Formats: sequence, structure tokens, C-alpha cells
Amino acid sequence: MTDPLTVEAAGTQQRRTTARDASGADIDGPIRLLVVEDDPGDALLVSEHLDDADIDVTLTFARTLDEAVEQLDVDCVLLDLGLPDAQGLPALELLLAAGAPAVVVLTGLASGDGLAAVAAGAQDYLVKDDVDGARLARAVRYAVQRRRLEETDRALFRSVVQAQEANRFERALLPRPAVRDDALEVQVGYRAGRAGVLGGDFYDVVERPDGTVLALVGDVCGHGPDEAALGATLRTAWRTLLLAGVATADLFELVERVLVSERPRSEIFTTAAMLEIAPDRRSVDLYLAGHPVPFVVGPPAVTAPTHLRGRALGIPVTGGWHPLRLELAERWHLLMYTDGLLEATVEAGGRLEKAGLRAVVDAAWDAGGADGLVERVIEDVRRLHGGDLVDDAALVLVGSRR
Repeated sequence: MTDPLTVEAAGTQQRRTTARDASGADIDGPIRLLVVEDDPGDALLVSEHLDDADIDVTLTFARTLDEAVEQLDVDCVLLDLGLPDAQGLPALELLLAAGAPAVVVLTGLASGDGLAAVAAGAQDYLVKDDVDGARLARAVRYAVQRRRLEETDRALFRSVVQAQEANRFERALLPRPAVRDDALEVQVGYRAGRAGVLGGDFYDVVERPDGTVLALVGDVCGHGPDEAALGATLRTAWRTLLLAGVATADLFELVERVLVSERPRSEIFTTAAMLEIAPDRRSVDLYLAGHPVPFVVGPPAVTAPTHLRGRALGIPVTGGWHPLRLELAERWHLLMYTDGLLEATVEAGGRLEKAGLRAVVDAAWDAGGADGLVERVIEDVRRLHGGDLVDDAALVLVGSRR
């Protein structure tokens, strides 16, 4: 057998040795093993052990730690702790810091470095004087499997944490309406876009002690966790200000201050629509901050008047937000929504737009009236789009139960 360290130019040699597992266990393809050993005799011994062992392995050899760091695209590293350019545990620590996969340490008989190496991050250690083919093969195979299990556990942990964060965002974005009046119909709905990634849409509905009910729908421009967190912050700020007794006419101005303070970039803005429903339920004041105009649900649905539309929150231009008074009939329903619904694409390749959404709302009303209207609208728009929407979407329906 040739010396595995005879390739002087790079100090490495690629070999492959194959044997059946004597225990009958299946082996999942060759394990890519990097042997970091400067002693030609010890390197040759490792190669011979693996020739005799029950393992399918592709070998790469390196004489120094510097050479090893350049060859870490492997499944396992067999590391001698006595190298020309690194000695003891610092060699292992440098290798792990460089991104090494599973590491099995080779140590001397009288050394306590083996246990210390495992504590420092190695998967296993072998005493050189006690190594044979079976023991070496078992240590390498188990090290690879343990490393894979660790990576799977880390990935599972990350997914659990991400799911928990998404749930926290969702609870903040999607609160339970705080309305005591049983005579008032309140429905809310939200669908995350882009395969479940939360966006910046938010809503809330709260009844004041005097019986006035305020409903809000908002949309932070952009997508992703930053926008979702900002939307949750704005929604919480809105409810906090409302419960603190701040006048309705001042809410948008104060929420805008929160937006400017908390947004990660100065170009981020937010659109919003807000309704203030009078305690006698005979009128409603509509506030618009650059947001799509709500529908007065019919049939047929019609767009509410728009001549007092205000600017979006966070846009550095003059102008405020003034209420538009709408007188209500004995039976009435108002539907607020975000533009994720308007941007849904339909079969013709264009967007649904306001006229298309109005037709969807009318069809949903014809199918069952106010009961379950929000969910029917969302599902009908998704069906027309052909699946999950690109952008997230939020809806709020308020109206009389009489």
C-alpha cells in the first residue's frame, strides 16, 4: 500500500476504501473523511484500519491545520492534536471556529485531552494505541450521525422559535375585538401572504365606555418581520391611546409620532382607515390616511365618499385628517380592507382592483348575507387568484344586527 502522504504539492491524497458492514447495518453512501495527521506512519495506519473496517469512506489527508481549514467540505474530521502549526485543544478550537463538521480527536494514551476535547465540541475521541478498524469505523460513523442529529435539533429549534415569534406577531396584529354591544355586527379577518410570511397589515375594533365604537385597518408598506413588528406596535399604540381617552380626532397624529419614532427606515409609511361609530349607531365618522376607501355593503356595495381623504402616516407633507360624517340607515354594514385584496391577480392576468373586489363582496353577500361575509370574501379572492395572495390582507366588517 502506498504512503497516503506522498503527494508533496498539496499534502493530500484522495482514496476510497469500501467494505461491507460486518454487523449487517446499512451504510448510506461513502462518508467523506478528512484525516489531519502529520506523521506518515500514523496516517498510513489510519488508512489500513479503514481498509479492514466495515465502512464506506472517501479519504482526504492534510498535514497541518492550515491545510485542513481549506478542506472542510467533508462529513467528518479525524484530528491529531499534535500538529506542526497547532497543539492540543487550541487546534480543535481553531478547526471548529473555521466551520468544521463532526470531529473525532486522536489523543495519546496518558493524555486527558480526549474528554476535554469532547467538552470543547468534538463528537468523540480515540486513544491512538487502542485504535483498530472496528473502533475507528464506529467512532467515525457515530460522530457523523450525532452531528447530523445536532444540526436537525438546531433546525427544529429555530423553526419552533420562528413559529413562536410569528404567533406573537400574529396575536399583536390580530387582536380580539373589544366590543360589548350585541346589536353590533363585528367581523375581522386576516391572511398572511407569500406562503405565510406576516406583513404589515393590522386591524382593531374597540368600544369606548360611552358606547362609541372605533374600528381601524392599517397597512405598513413593505413585507417581513420588521414591517409586522411595526404594524403590531402601531396597533397597540392606537388601542392604548384610545383606552386612555384620547380624542378620536387626535389618534392619527399621535400614532404617526409612534411610527416616526419606531420605523427602521425613514421612507416607511403607513396607510390607515378608521371609523368612529356613534353610540346611537345612526352615524359614523370616517377618517382616511391614504388608505383604500371602505365599502358600504349593499347589495350592491358602493364606495363611501372620499372628498376628505387625508395623507398617509409618515409622509412628510402638510395636511391632516378630518372626519367625514356618514348617516346610517336602519340596516347598514361597512367593510374596510387592505390593498392585498385589490392586488390579487385574476385569470385575465390583471389585478382584481376595486371593481372586482366590489363584485366579490356582492357575490359573498348574495351567498349568505352578513353572516360569515369576511371569510367568504377572503376565500373567494384567493380562489380567483389561484392560491395564497402575494401580499397579506386584512378586513373588518361592522354593521347592525337588526
